[in-house]
Amino acid sequence: MAEPANRLQMPDEDMPSMDPAAIEHAYRRERARRRAKVEHREYARNSSARFWVMLAVLALITVVLGSMAFHEIQTNFGIFQ
Repeated sequence: MAEPANRLQMPDEDMPSMDPAAIEHAYRRERARRRAKVEHREYARNSSARFWVMLAVLALITVVLGSMAFHEIQTNFGIFQ
């Protein structure tokens, strides 16, 4: 009767390596992933504030330019004197 073929067991990524350098590398990689996740969360949270600040700045610029244009029109055409 035929016997099943022996399977070569491939080392799984989740299985810890006994190499100390590999373990340290895995720790560093996980810390970097965690740090990147935290930084991304902070960036996303601050994006709303950046949007409103930029909207306010653009509104202020629009009001200033509009008032300057209105003043020039009044001066040139003698309106509201």
